[in-house]
Amino acid sequence: MTSTLQHGGAPCSREAGSSGERTPQAEKRQGRWLALCVLVLAVLLVAVDATVLGLATPFISEDLRPSGTQLLWIGDVYSFVIAGLLVSMGSLGDRVGRKRLLLGGATAFGATSVLNAYAQSPETMILARALLGAAGATLMPATLALIRNIFHDPRERSLAVGVWGATASAGTAVGPILGGLLLEHFWWGSVFLINLPVMAVLVLVGIRTLPESRDPHPGPWDLPSVILSLVGMIGVVYAVKEAAAHGFSWPAMGAGLLGAAALHGFVRRQLTLPVPLLDMRLFRRRGFSGAVLADLLTVLGMSGLVFFLSQYLQLVQGMRPFEAGLAELPAAVGAVAAGLVAGAAARRFSVRAVVSGGLAAVGLALAALTVLDRTTGYSLIGIALLVVGVGAGLSFTVTADVILAGVPKDRAGAASAVSETAYELGAALGIALLGSIVTGTYRNFPAPAGTPAQAHASLGGAVEAAANLPPATAQALLTSAREAFVEGLRWATGAGAVILLATAVAAWFLLRGQRLESTS
Repeated sequence: MTSTLQHGGAPCSREAGSSGERTPQAEKRQGRWLALCVLVLAVLLVAVDATVLGLATPFISEDLRPSGTQLLWIGDVYSFVIAGLLVSMGSLGDRVGRKRLLLGGATAFGATSVLNAYAQSPETMILARALLGAAGATLMPATLALIRNIFHDPRERSLAVGVWGATASAGTAVGPILGGLLLEHFWWGSVFLINLPVMAVLVLVGIRTLPESRDPHPGPWDLPSVILSLVGMIGVVYAVKEAAAHGFSWPAMGAGLLGAAALHGFVRRQLTLPVPLLDMRLFRRRGFSGAVLADLLTVLGMSGLVFFLSQYLQLVQGMRPFEAGLAELPAAVGAVAAGLVAGAAARRFSVRAVVSGGLAAVGLALAALTVLDRTTGYSLIGIALLVVGVGAGLSFTVTADVILAGVPKDRAGAASAVSETAYELGAALGIALLGSIVTGTYRNFPAPAGTPAQAHASLGGAVEAAANLPPATAQALLTSAREAFVEGLRWATGAGAVILLATAVAAWFLLRGQRLESTS
């Protein structure tokens, strides 16, 4: 069992022994694999919570009756707050202790999940989602930073990062499936209450198994930097999402300019502080900056598929939420499998070969989906999703390892937060840019006389409008709307394919000479 665990077997089964280890026992901490299992629980819940709300939104709308603007805030404020606080929370963990921040954040995540589940008004729901985002921002950087400090052996660390990434991928697939099951049998608040037992296990077991780690010379936590980071990221992400949803407007442009100015001020302040919140010199390292850029562009290019595929499966092909969740499972399976072998592959071949190859595979899979139509069989979709999962699993796991290995252990929290921020910003930009392609193509579809204006706002609006029209008119409306939506999806996946293939080429040059460590 010991040999299996240390060379890629199921690391969460039990603790590996120490006989025959070439590194000192101090370097291979007792209980490290059990600690990893605790950490991935946090990752799993954050990933599930990021995807499950989409299924519950129609039920929340019916129960709480939010306005259109309030509904957008319910959906977006979670990601706004996470994006704004990731760097600050990663740096805070370096200062006060990553274990302390993780367990405190997990407790807050569970408490605010209850507030979400029992919200009685749109305003309460928006506040609850914001608080959940603040708690979630403590979890992801702390988990990756603790992995950096628990696993000193580079090969074991690569496997641990692979498990971490695979769990995040699995969570995005479990979210729709679990959410669909709960919503078919319980009220919408149940999708938030599933967090409680998992968080209870995380806290109770984490108290005993997780080691504490922090920067021994942290310096003060600079509040102006925290405010600049928060205002900057929220301003930019809000402007991007608002422009995607409603087109360019003065409020969106104002928020974007304010956010850009705040981020500029943040960078300038970090360069002058003796102990910065985020050491900007990290970006002088080609491997670090190349890995962060690859993550951002990869998420950007995949966002069109990730955001609109569920709508395609449910509203075009007629699947129930649970069926749509199962249909998207190959992507998670591919990502889990690839994440577990990515580190070994990068050492055998090279970092740039694995990252570029993975990104190219995703790009080709997206290109294959440009032939989608309303009646496309599942075999093409399933194979493409599997390839997307494998390619993304290889790329994200290796870039995470590059980012962690390229910084001192004392700064692992801040570096991890940069990686997570790249994901959030890439998703916001992708939904804005690729989402505008889908919505722009969709809005002008030819509709029969008497079609309500809401049908041109979204495919979901068209389906709802068709329910109140005569059968012949409804059928004509749905056929035209679905054709337009699928055409927009084809264009978005084509644009995503171009972005991913270009990113693969860029990664080949940016990651030149980059290698993962082979020994402690």
